[in-house]
Amino acid sequence: MNVTEVRVRLIKKEDTKLRAIASITLDGCFVVHDVKVIEGSDGCFIAMPSKKTPEGEYKDVVHPLNTETRDMLSKRVLEEFAKAKAEAE
Repeated sequence: MNVTEVRVRLIKKEDTKLRAIASITLDGCFVVHDVKVIEGSDGCFIAMPSKKTPEGEYKDVVHPLNTETRDMLSKRVLEEFAKAKAEAE
């Protein structure tokens, strides 16, 4: 699997830890929208798209099945986030 494109939309609100929303294209034929870039205590991390259950919990709608894939997606999204942030400044 190859990440063929990452699009990042920066969030400019100061009162939130949400820093960006990303879309990831896989192998030029499958897109995952609404991947969140969140500012944590140890730096930024990604959160996969989720929905709220009737019980009030949030469940991922799409997610990687292994650590290697999660790390690869995270690295690519955070690289593009850094580029977008640098261009905006």
